[in-house]
Amino acid sequence: MKVADVHRLLEDWAPSHWSEEFDNTGLLVGDPQSEVTGILVSLDCLENVVEEAEKKGCNLIVCFHPIIFKGLKKITGKTYVERVVLKAIQKGIAIYALHTRLDNHREGVNDRICEQLGLDKRQILLPKSNELLKLITYVPKEHAEALKQGLFEAGAGSVGNYSDCSFSMRGQGQYKPSQEANPHQGVKGELEKVEELQLQVLVEKSNQHKVHRALLKNHPYEEVAHEWVPLANEHQDIGMGMLGEFSEAIEIPAFLKLIKTQFGTPVLRHSNPGLTSIKKVAVLGGSGAFAINAARRAGADAFLTADLKYHNFFEAENQLLLVDIGHYESEQFTKNLICEYLSKKISSFAVTLAESITNPINYF
Repeated sequence: MKVADVHRLLEDWAPSHWSEEFDNTGLLVGDPQSEVTGILVSLDCLENVVEEAEKKGCNLIVCFHPIIFKGLKKITGKTYVERVVLKAIQKGIAIYALHTRLDNHREGVNDRICEQLGLDKRQILLPKSNELLKLITYVPKEHAEALKQGLFEAGAGSVGNYSDCSFSMRGQGQYKPSQEANPHQGVKGELEKVEELQLQVLVEKSNQHKVHRALLKNHPYEEVAHEWVPLANEHQDIGMGMLGEFSEAIEIPAFLKLIKTQFGTPVLRHSNPGLTSIKKVAVLGGSGAFAINAARRAGADAFLTADLKYHNFFEAENQLLLVDIGHYESEQFTKNLICEYLSKKISSFAVTLAESITNPINYF
């Protein structure tokens, strides 16, 4: 298996277009055609992680945070970023980062936080828009069912908990085949009129190419008339943050103790409670101050995130318990997600969870 093959597996799981515009994901260092000897999975990629990868015979590091975030003008080893890149190149170790692709994943960073807390009824806090397309095509009515089935098998027509969704409308199509044409129906040089169905299905952007191939494969016409229409609709299964609920309300002291236990952080920073118990909780791994108002609008009793500034705590308005659990602490289980996925997909060599500690923050 080559690095490029691992890239395809990760692309299927968390597509690159799920990355936020500011982000830098994908293969950051290394040759995509290199044969993979082993994969080390880590939250961050620091020098100690590169050293661990070499020691364990792994020439590919798949991490959450990208070590190269801004442009590098030189690689001399002067900064910690340059030293990591230089060492990885010297050792022939590739580096691949996922970051916001997993932040936006329905079963990614924030779902795992909810799992640690035991929250049910999970839903995306900030659904991502512009992730859906509408495919419109025209097909003879006797071929419509076979075409729909082919499109559904390719992933089209899935909406939330529903599959095989489509809309059809009857109409009449016409065309005149040229002498070079090979018409499925009709005579060259003569106008042909056909009773057709206009077929519409929703398609996720990540499935567009697969569905397009299925359209061409299953459609009877030599030339397939079709349209791809971008939709501004929010995708309820892709986006930042997550909402969940406890089966029963929990008192605030017990809630804070649960967080400290489950995330292993010795110190929590939180706002004035404004309430006595917690039932509905919003979470967003990493720096999530931008979602405070969204958590309030969603009716959350508490919002767990990290990197909150002094004035952010005022934004709770005594309506929401803000809890800063630490950046590393909020995302620490992400490496387990990545490792679990790759271990299921790859059996030809080891996928190893890094033991190196990468949290830059210490507590006294």
